[in-house]
Amino acid sequence: MLVTVLVHSGCSLAQRIPPGPHDTTTSYHDRVGLQIEYPQVSACTENSPPEATGATEPLAFEDPSELPAWDLTLEEAVRLAVGNSPALRTLGGAVVTSPQATTTVYDPALAHANPQLGVEAALSAFDAQYSGQLYWTKVDQPTNVQRGGLGAAFNPVALQETNAVFTNELAKQTAQGAGFALRHVVNYNRTNRPFRQFPSDFIGFVEAEWRQPLMQGAGTYYNQIAGPNAPIGQYNGVLIARINEDVSLADFEAAVITLVADVEQAYWELYEGYRLLEANLRGREAALQTFQFQETRLEAGIASPDEEAQARSQFFQFHAQVQNTLAGPSGLYAAEQRLRYLLGLPATDGRLIKPVSRPATAEVVFDWNSALNQALSRRVEIRRQKWNIKRRELELVASRLNRRPRLDFLGQYRWRGLGDHLIGDNDGQPLDNLYGSITGGDYQEWQAGLELSFPVGLRAASNAVAHARLNVARERALLNETELRVSHDLSAAARELQRAHTLLETNYHRYQADLRQMEVLLQRYVQELDNINFYLQAQRQVLQSESDFYRAITAYNLAIRELHRQKGTLLAYNHVALNEGPWAAGAMNDAYQRGRFFKARQNPGAVEMTPPVSAGPFDPSQPAPQTAALDAVPEFILDQRPVVTAGPARLPEVESEVQTSRPAANPAAANPAAAVDQGPVTFAPSPMLNSAVGHRPGADPAATVQPPPAALPPAAAGDGEAESSVSLKRLLERYR
Repeated sequence: MLVTVLVHSGCSLAQRIPPGPHDTTTSYHDRVGLQIEYPQVSACTENSPPEATGATEPLAFEDPSELPAWDLTLEEAVRLAVGNSPALRTLGGAVVTSPQATTTVYDPALAHANPQLGVEAALSAFDAQYSGQLYWTKVDQPTNVQRGGLGAAFNPVALQETNAVFTNELAKQTAQGAGFALRHVVNYNRTNRPFRQFPSDFIGFVEAEWRQPLMQGAGTYYNQIAGPNAPIGQYNGVLIARINEDVSLADFEAAVITLVADVEQAYWELYEGYRLLEANLRGREAALQTFQFQETRLEAGIASPDEEAQARSQFFQFHAQVQNTLAGPSGLYAAEQRLRYLLGLPATDGRLIKPVSRPATAEVVFDWNSALNQALSRRVEIRRQKWNIKRRELELVASRLNRRPRLDFLGQYRWRGLGDHLIGDNDGQPLDNLYGSITGGDYQEWQAGLELSFPVGLRAASNAVAHARLNVARERALLNETELRVSHDLSAAARELQRAHTLLETNYHRYQADLRQMEVLLQRYVQELDNINFYLQAQRQVLQSESDFYRAITAYNLAIRELHRQKGTLLAYNHVALNEGPWAAGAMNDAYQRGRFFKARQNPGAVEMTPPVSAGPFDPSQPAPQTAALDAVPEFILDQRPVVTAGPARLPEVESEVQTSRPAANPAAANPAAAVDQGPVTFAPSPMLNSAVGHRPGADPAATVQPPPAALPPAAAGDGEAESSVSLKRLLERYR
């Protein structure tokens, strides 16, 4: 009993015994077996890309005006991102943590070349199959025969034979389920048995076979879905493989749409970063002048220390905001680096990307019915789900065809022969050679009949039908839910578009009102009618309202992008086309040679063919037809992204000029607005709000441009309270 316990628990007891002082021999696993190793890859893989190794020191608080600027349009950014993304990038950068989930340009080709589920793999089931065998055997076997008796005269005491078997076969499976085979078998035998015409002979035959399924496994449609000789419940035919490839193409298209959307978002976020930095620089300059003015007054003894301390605090507050806007997580340099990543560029290369495409500010209105119809027909998610439904419907058809007994017709025809030699020496003797005997046609056999087999009750096949029906119901429910979700997302995007433009106008008027308020409070502060607190608060409000205005511009352009994305027209909106690569030269030549023998059917309706899988080609890069939008919305149709131009009777411009500048804090300055243009950074002109617009070619015809309502005009020299009250009344009437 003790020995048994030790045997069963020896490993656990040995593990519990600690190593003693006598255990001085090191184990192989202590040095090698338990170490983390680095893979040895090919030399070309060892070289890191220049975009990764060529990054310079990151930018933090460098002056943007001293860096070389790279003027980049949105169209150029999209072109660089799409053309330089073998692995389709996203803003999240999940390729590091989940590389297998990252979509690449090789995914559609991988789906086509999949050795298990690809189209070529499914077609290979119909390729001709050749098989051959060649064996030699030697027999030296004693026999149980009475020595010296009568049996010894007919049977040798020891059987000695030399045998060889040669078998080869060429088989072909057809699309209708039939199987054709051509076999050739040769048996060689040399033996010491008595009473033989030849001591050695060749016996063989040539056989042709035709096996045609009549019930289960019959028909072109079934074999295109399930494949030949497929077991119950497995479907890997040509049509299923083709649908798998189309689903892979849809996944690739969805990844391209995500890339284009991320590029546009990063582009406008970089534009916003420039504008916010510009606004904070102006705010810091105004706070600096206010602090210097208060410091001069304090030294002259005409100001209190608390006012100087408040001005000093606000200056450093604005200075911290400038530093954060420049180098913060959502600052200018961080936004520029995010765009660089999407474009496949080094994190830093000594240049600074500057967006030069003007943002859209005019109101764009989409026809709802047209947009909804486009979303339900052009969204790649809906198209992909419909491919899944088509696959399940084909599986249901195959499962129903498979719920039948296996009844095959089998026909065989055989030419036999026998010869002393394999080929013969032409001595004219009968049965001189095997192939002469076979080709002579003296010995022919045939066989024809039916084979029937089926499991009683067809339980597995019936269960496969039920499973296929449930899959069809599930995929159709998912399609309905997808379409419902798409309509909700489109509705939310349309609402966000209206909200973004309304807030754009509101924040513009708010910015103008804060500028007017700061001018008034500056005069009252200089005249010592109010405390400095009111003026400092006005400076903060101007900075906040200007920043919110620029954020509203970005939000509005992203809302336009999101609506196109929800409608399924984002690729057409950004002029992105998806095309296959060039064919191989041999494939083009084969297609040309075979196409010479194709002729059009005189009566196509009389031709029997399987139901089509595809409803026809679909190009996501093409815009929607123009006629439907013209019938629905007779107004001006969009052709391009809105381009800002000057025009009368429009919303007033917002520029870095005198009319929108902040008053200087120093009342002794000759030009109070001159402080706006001071600072170390030079930026592109600020955006303008107007309705004189053009649009990108190929944009959605369902969108129209609405002229903006009367807005609050800018303050002009000599305008009094009457003009201001009239503008305010007009504004209130609009919002009422």
